[in-house]
Amino acid sequence: QVQLVESGGGLVQAGGTLRLSCAASGGTLSSSIMGWFRQAPGKEREFVAAISWRGLTGHADSVKGRFTIDRDQATNTVYLQINSLKPEDTAVYYCAADERGIWFRPWDGREYDYWGQGTQVTVSS
Repeated sequence: QVQLVESGGGLVQAGGTLRLSCAASGGTLSSSIMGWFRQAPGKEREFVAAISWRGLTGHADSVKGRFTIDRDQATNTVYLQINSLKPEDTAVYYCAADERGIWFRPWDGREYDYWGQGTQVTVSS
């Protein structure tokens, strides 16, 4: 059974940076699509970024230019570099894996098979 464990969240001031990590275990996800989603209090979960096994990436318009997704295939780890944090970035950030690896609707959470427990990011103004 694949397990995804996020880390790297915390409390930061606006304008700060964070680097979130998602470590996968229990299986190889080398051909999967890996995604980051977030959910703020009282809001629906939203897509943040995704990366294919070949390195193709997609980012939500709201985070383009500030967030960058990348992955280390050798260690089964996916990262989300977050720069210029804003208070509206406050949310629980979730990592997800789509085993099929087909770059079809990477922004759609229903495409993903596995989810982590999430890591809290809080941005103070």
